[in-house]
Amino acid sequence: MPPATPSSLFHLAYHVTDLQAARAFYGGVLGCAEGRSTNTWVDFDFFGHQISLHLGEPFKTTLTGHVGDHLVPMPHLGLVLALPDWQALAQRLRDAQVNFVMEPQLRFAGQSGEQWTMFFLDPSGNPLEIKGFASLATVYAA
Repeated sequence: MPPATPSSLFHLAYHVTDLQAARAFYGGVLGCAEGRSTNTWVDFDFFGHQISLHLGEPFKTTLTGHVGDHLVPMPHLGLVLALPDWQALAQRLRDAQVNFVMEPQLRFAGQSGEQWTMFFLDPSGNPLEIKGFASLATVYAA
């Protein structure tokens, strides 16, 4: 079954401590186009979805998510990309010397749901997970 064609976009708003650092990271490192902004918030096109970064105290996270043998930050924002786009982003993050919570790696090799994943933090400490799939049709494979 092919992946569903998105009929809507998600919007997520969360806190950052520094809008200039957020612009440098989301716009510069991740390559997201900036949208509207004021002196207290900025919107980004986050790979086809809308995120709004507002000045404030970032949400509390804990290392309680079990991913294989790793504990990862919960809650976290996630994104699924086609594998070539994931690989390009992983290289972009490495080139920018981003510190990974979980280095880019393959999970579930040869199994249903095989995927590449990486975890990292934005400059305010907000955790992000980016997954890569050889076929987006397998994202929900059981």
